[in-house]
Amino acid sequence: MRTAEIIRKTAETDIELKLSLDGKGESVINTGCGFLDHMLTLFAKHGRFDLTVTCKGDTQVDYHHSAEDIGIALGSAFSEALFDMKGIKRYADIILPMDEALILEAIDVSGRSYLAFDAEMPTSKVGDFDTELVEEFFLAFVRKAGVTLHIKMLSGKNSHHIIEGIFKAFGRIMNEATAIDEKYKDEIPSTKGMLV
Repeated sequence: MRTAEIIRKTAETDIELKLSLDGKGESVINTGCGFLDHMLTLFAKHGRFDLTVTCKGDTQVDYHHSAEDIGIALGSAFSEALFDMKGIKRYADIILPMDEALILEAIDVSGRSYLAFDAEMPTSKVGDFDTELVEEFFLAFVRKAGVTLHIKMLSGKNSHHIIEGIFKAFGRIMNEATAIDEKYKDEIPSTKGMLV
């Protein structure tokens, strides 16, 4: 079973997260931020991951610590659930439209952490969510998951649509890259014999 359960408690956040890579896209998300709940629900649905997230954060300050720490917890969960990464497809990419927004994403589940984030948000907020926190979420995720992730906005005018496209694309490439290739299910997809 490719699953993980992460409990992370700090002075700023208290997070419980459960992940199943081979799920149906079902989710129960309560981060304390409605917009982030919506994005993680989209991620789970489009990635076909079963995901439960509960976060009690210092939202009276803002959503920075919650967004960052959820990224840490989700990255940790993927790292744990993938274990030795035997048999995974490893690479995936997509160009995904979301109304006027067009998002390019590519990933290498390589064991190496790197984020290239090129998406200019037209507004500083969507509702009460700071749009700059999207990059912070993904920085935290790649550091703990050990993946190389490229996110590039090809076009877009609406911040909600841009961010929604980013999370939908993220779900789809994570699903493809972490899927088991049955022809090579007993192999590590690297000439090194390990992904580091």
